[in-house]
Amino acid sequence: MSARVAQINLSPGGVPKLPVARAHVGFGGVVGDAQSDLRLHGGPDRAVCLWSLDVIALLREEGHPVSAGSTGENLTLAGLDWARVTPGVRLQVGANVLLEITDYATPCRTIRHCFLKRRYGRISHKKYPAHSRVYARVLRAGELVVDDPVVLGVSAPA
Repeated sequence: MSARVAQINLSPGGVPKLPVARAHVGFGGVVGDAQSDLRLHGGPDRAVCLWSLDVIALLREEGHPVSAGSTGENLTLAGLDWARVTPGVRLQVGANVLLEITDYATPCRTIRHCFLKRRYGRISHKKYPAHSRVYARVLRAGELVVDDPVVLGVSAPA
């Protein structure tokens, strides 16, 4: 299966972020999206939050009531080896958008409703490597639509 954008998610602030068919990704993040706590979210190095649909499916098999967008990710991606999506890696998303992973997103109690017994630490990178959401900076802005291809490990922009 080729890697792809499974869902694009926006919110005026907080979670859940709700699906949209298309969006513009600018250097400040996904246009139309906002974060409730700018001390912990947003900014140039946390402009876009990404997560794996495959990890979400695994968590759902464990009984967690998590779904795409429920934990606040902007882009839900499918078909990537999520263990390879680490800080420093670049992702080409669609025809134009280039992202660079900057850090793992630390889970907080705001998303506790998405997990059995409210154990939101289930997606902590420290406890469960390769299950965490990640943050990215935008190296090249552009339009995205659901089902756009995603390529892991692309070179820097010219």
